Amino acid sequence: MTRAKKPLPPLCRRPAAALCLVGVWFSSGCDLGTLLDRDGNLRETTTYRAAYEDTLLDVARRFNLGYVEMVAANPGVDPWLPGQGSELVLPTVHLLPEAEPEGIIINLADMRLYYVSAPGAAPQSYPIGIGREGLTTPLGTTEIARKKIDPAWRPTARMREEKPELPEAVPPGPDNPMGNRAIYLGWPQYAIHGTNKPWGIGRRVSSGCIRMYPEDVEELFEKVAVGTKVTVVDQPVKLGWIDGQLFMEAHPSQAQSDQLEALGHFDPSLPSSVVDQVLAVAGEEAHRLDWSRIRQVAVERRGYPIRVTR
Repeated sequence: MTRAKKPLPPLCRRPAAALCLVGVWFSSGCDLGTLLDRDGNLRETTTYRAAYEDTLLDVARRFNLGYVEMVAANPGVDPWLPGQGSELVLPTVHLLPEAEPEGIIINLADMRLYYVSAPGAAPQSYPIGIGREGLTTPLGTTEIARKKIDPAWRPTARMREEKPELPEAVPPGPDNPMGNRAIYLGWPQYAIHGTNKPWGIGRRVSSGCIRMYPEDVEELFEKVAVGTKVTVVDQPVKLGWIDGQLFMEAHPSQAQSDQLEALGHFDPSLPSSVVDQVLAVAGEEAHRLDWSRIRQVAVERRGYPIRVTR
């Protein structure tokens, strides 16, 4: 049974700076004074004190976050019983993936969709559900082919082979897995759509489509046009310069996300490619890198930006 969304307490609402921060690489409209603390560190997170009945699924929905990113940001916390008064980290701000800042950018690693309405505009960020193992969401570039309000859901032949009891089609309504909005992509059988199971957002549970919270897909649906560019990448580690400081944001890989789901933790790893990635972005400022911090961020993969320069 899905719980009704609780109203946000005034002091726990998502910070206004979050939307600006996600596009701080190229948005000149951001006030850096509101993004950095007095020590020059990014105000990368906010926190929420859990109520007795809260689960991480509840908190994720309330603050427009995904389940796995909440688990990753709060290691050691019981996702089903955080405990009354527990202070939870809310990873509400993000660096953009390395992609042309245009249209829709989907990063499978952080399970987020970024929408850039116009060149130089501050992007908006939404949590998403993506394809599970063996049914992964494809990488590459496509575009929005069409949009549909109250779509019918038609299981693929593979789905009906796995589950013969599935009907040929499910009409619009509360039982429709696509929710009430569908944004069809140029790739056949793939779409960005709503869901009747919001607990699947921020998890690898779909058959390859991109799922969004009902309220998020309704908002995005009104903003995007047919022909809008859609880029899908898989970048667990993102880097960006902000006011002369290099920040690093590391997310669990898709395999590590599956481990988080099953075990509540993942096997730490430090791929050699991370060193090359950091050095390429640091360039002539490589002498300022804090390699102990870089290793910590890359291994822990908390999913929010952390400063890695001195």
